[in-house]
This record gives sequence, C-alpha cells and structure tokens, in this order.
Amino acid sequence: MRLTSEQHLDDGVLERRFTLDGVPGVLWTPEPASAPVPVILMGHPGGLDRMHPRLAARARHAVAQGFAAATIELPGAGDRPRSPAADEARADLRRAVEAGEPVPDEVVDRLVLPLVDQAVPEWQATLDALLELPGISGPVGFSGGVISIGVRLAVVEPRIAAAGLFAGSYVPRGIVEQARQVTIPLHVLLQWDDEHNDRQMALDLFDAFGSKEKTLHANMGGHIGVPSYAGEDSSRFFTRHLK
Repeated sequence: MRLTSEQHLDDGVLERRFTLDGVPGVLWTPEPASAPVPVILMGHPGGLDRMHPRLAARARHAVAQGFAAATIELPGAGDRPRSPAADEARADLRRAVEAGEPVPDEVVDRLVLPLVDQAVPEWQATLDALLELPGISGPVGFSGGVISIGVRLAVVEPRIAAAGLFAGSYVPRGIVEQARQVTIPLHVLLQWDDEHNDRQMALDLFDAFGSKEKTLHANMGGHIGVPSYAGEDSSRFFTRHLK
C-alpha cells in the first residue's frame, strides 16, 4: 500500500489516500491514534471522486463512533480502465428499463458477475494491507454496495463479522443462491421507491440470506432519499457487532 496524500480534518479525523496494485482508495482513521480500532469497509457504486463527499460523511460518522473506515475504487470506474463488455451490458440494461421491459438475466450476469469476480479479491488485498497498519484491527465490517459484492465478500471472507448492505442494484440469480451461505449478522437498507432498484429482487435476496440475525430497514422515498436517521441505525448495528 502506497500512501499518496493525507489531510487532517477538523473533527479529529485523518484522511489518507492510497494506491494498492494500481487501485486507488481512501482511509479515514481517528486522530490522534489510540488503541487499534475495528475497520469498516465502505462499498459504493463507483466514481471515487464523485462519491467522495458522501463517502467522507459516512466515514467521519464511523470514526466518531470509534471505527476506522476505508474504501477503494471499483473496476472500470473513475480513472481505472473501462470495460467495453460492461459498458455494452449497461447499455442493454438501460434500454430494457427505458422500454419498460424486464431486464434479461443474461444482461445482469454480464454486467455484475465480472465486476464481483474482480472487485472481491481487490477488497481482500486491501483488507490484508489495512490490517498491517498500526491503529487498525479486527473485527471487520462491510457497509454499502454494490450489494452483490457485499454478498460475495460475506461468503468468502471470514474476517468480515457483520455487514450493512444497501439494496439498490440488479442482482444475478447466482448471487441470490450464494446469499443462502451468508451467516453473519446483516442490516439491509432498502429505499421502497428507489427508481434504480427492483424492489422484488431486493426482497427475494433478503429472504435468501442464511443469517439468523438479519434486519431489513425499508424507508419510503427514492434512491437519494435515505433519511438521516438511517445512519444512526447502522451505527448501532456495527457498534453491537464490532465492538
């Protein structure tokens, strides 16, 4: 992990940008450093610079609750090389949605599965590097989306002890089947009127999770209408399971 910049924020948070094997990321930690704290991996839909204000707000809230937080850029997003196959699948999905037609399973598979296959090992490599840094320890949480990435990580990465997942993207049927293997505690956030979300798909995925403790928080409103108190519910969830 190569640190490329650092910024001391006004609320006792140190923000450091890094790259790891060509993948850019951001790490937020308490300042001054004290005893090692658990880390929350923050997923997002891509475009790290575009998402930075929202990610930083989530991270600062996490640090205030006694955690470190980290995120990385998704494959094909930001300044990372584009995937022509993903762009084509995304265009096919958009055409189906705009025409009011069901999105074919093969389109969802072409768009999401290669992303999951590449992103999950990158998240695991990032976690390896994070846990070598002073001031960061387990247990580890995952928060956000893309929800298919969160599902795969929950299945294959034993260091993740709890996950707060954001429903709001198309999910391949193969990922729904993998969700039956998820056993860690889950906190799933769903915007009921999300214009980018297939609500029934999100409900089917939640039903498939094998976790004994899983909670669905459904709020009225569209994709960007998440109420402010939803963050408080998430904080209580991670505090309960990571501290």
